[in-house]
Amino acid sequence: MPRKTKKKTQKRKIVKLESLKKLNLNAAGIDIGADEIYVCVPEDRDAQTVRNFGTYTQDLFEVSRWLKECDVDTVAIESTGVLWIPLYEHLSEQGFDVCLVNAKHIKNVPGKKTDVLDCQWLQQLHTYGLLQGSFRPKEEMVQLRSLVRQRAMLIESRSRHIQHMHKALQQMNVRLDRAVSDVTGKTGMSIIRAIIDGEKNSRQLATFRDGRCRLSEEEIAKALEGNFRDDHLFALKQAVELYDFYTQKIVDCDIKIESRYAILHPEFHQDLPALPAAKKHNKVGNQPHFDLQSDLYQLCGVDLTAIEGVSTLTVQTVISEIGLDMSVWPTAAKFARWLGLAPNNQITGGKVIKRGTSKVTNRATQALRMAAQSVYRSDGPIGRFYRRIKRKHGPQVAITATAHKLARIIYALLKSKTPYQPQLLDDYEVKREKYRLHLLHKQAQKLGYDLTPIQS
Repeated sequence: MPRKTKKKTQKRKIVKLESLKKLNLNAAGIDIGADEIYVCVPEDRDAQTVRNFGTYTQDLFEVSRWLKECDVDTVAIESTGVLWIPLYEHLSEQGFDVCLVNAKHIKNVPGKKTDVLDCQWLQQLHTYGLLQGSFRPKEEMVQLRSLVRQRAMLIESRSRHIQHMHKALQQMNVRLDRAVSDVTGKTGMSIIRAIIDGEKNSRQLATFRDGRCRLSEEEIAKALEGNFRDDHLFALKQAVELYDFYTQKIVDCDIKIESRYAILHPEFHQDLPALPAAKKHNKVGNQPHFDLQSDLYQLCGVDLTAIEGVSTLTVQTVISEIGLDMSVWPTAAKFARWLGLAPNNQITGGKVIKRGTSKVTNRATQALRMAAQSVYRSDGPIGRFYRRIKRKHGPQVAITATAHKLARIIYALLKSKTPYQPQLLDDYEVKREKYRLHLLHKQAQKLGYDLTPIQS
């Protein structure tokens, strides 16, 4: 029997370990609750090292006053819900270096005793530099992020009432969804408002048909025949009123976001080349009511919408979540890992026991995944990359890999402030095909064959 050859094990790099040293001598730990705030300072700063405070605004001033009396310059706060936000903003305004800590990271550090308060444990870990602060953009970008998230919440709330409109129409057996592609479009809303005003004649309702509709008036009229009961009409009327209400709130939010862009100080003003003429396409219902592309171009210094599959709303979501300073992440690989788009394989004993990416709840990641999914039918290099990965590994892996590629491209453009050059990706594809052909020739020669191209 042939002898089994042993696997060659890779030599592991040996790192010299140092004993733990106190790095933050003036560190404090804060545990925030709904009604009380527990604060712990170093033992030599006060006779009572742990104090509890209330959660009112005047209590926050007492916290900062006591920390200053104890010569504290850095504070560790555990991010629990939204309770940490008022204290975080207050301490930052008072000049403290605030370390916002993810609760999962604290659980990964063993050694806590049951009789030790959370604030004491936070203070001890922060003193030895064992806590890693969560990323938070600059204050001006945080305000933009809040408005963008508010807009997303309004769109989500409005979509529920669109579903209510669908439900009321289906209960009346008015198949408007079969007659038009979007019931909230021009034709759909004109017909719905006419139904609410009392019009029940299907042929008269079909006259609201826009010339761009695929179906004829006769086909639309056939779909609009139904049972116009009073209770269903009442439900439809309320759904439309709520839809109009949230639509107006989205417009108000767009006005506020536009004013926020005017306040932000872009790095580039006059040296930027003019944007290329936008392609004519049907306006999506969730598009903003102002020239968002120009504002993003002035703010970023580079047109990120030129990237295949990346829309203005995608850029706005990503920029509001990550900011403009790419020096936070030294490399594109670390940026992709922070987004949860890089492999996070679990290895033990030299064996991979689990493959996949880390679970991350990040709005920027969600926006990039949606952008990656939208390039499925694109003819560009990113679309071809998506389809190639999909054929080999399936759609889920293809979406993650394409989102990872988009994240790297956005990182490179924001860091170098250079325009997007898709021809570089095309050149890469050409080199890749040449390399594959070279490998095929090499394998054929080993087997004693020769490759000849097919004459077309």
